[in-house]
Amino acid sequence: MKVQITRLSKKFADIPLPNYQSAGSVGMDVYAAVEDTLIIEPGGVSLVPTGIAIAIPDGYECQVRTRSGLAYRHGVFALNSPGTIDNDYRGEIKIILANFGKKPFEIHRGDRIAQLVFARYEKVEWEEVESLSQTERGEGGFGSTGL
Repeated sequence: MKVQITRLSKKFADIPLPNYQSAGSVGMDVYAAVEDTLIIEPGGVSLVPTGIAIAIPDGYECQVRTRSGLAYRHGVFALNSPGTIDNDYRGEIKIILANFGKKPFEIHRGDRIAQLVFARYEKVEWEEVESLSQTERGEGGFGSTGL
């Protein structure tokens, strides 16, 4: 699948486009387009620019996901993960990062800050009915099937 991408400023032309780090990678790393070091204090949240915009084909979404290394080593997560970039959005991709760690977290120009995963989706039409079909599970939830 080909996806159109544009850089929003020539001043970040040195920053790689999102890319796969290995042949088996599902997510593409996306990079911070910041001029100066950005610091997220413990408990803080920041909206980190990437300097890119994309045109997602119909029938697809682009999901924003946390990089596991940032989560494990620093306690830094992409909030609302997986977040959805709708296929009619044409603005800059920005990543909401939260620092749940104990130390300030520094983001430098070109740091890998999140992953992008493309996924198909289906549109739903609601069919309102008087009752739903029965299942063995029924209304059980929140651990009702065991641990």
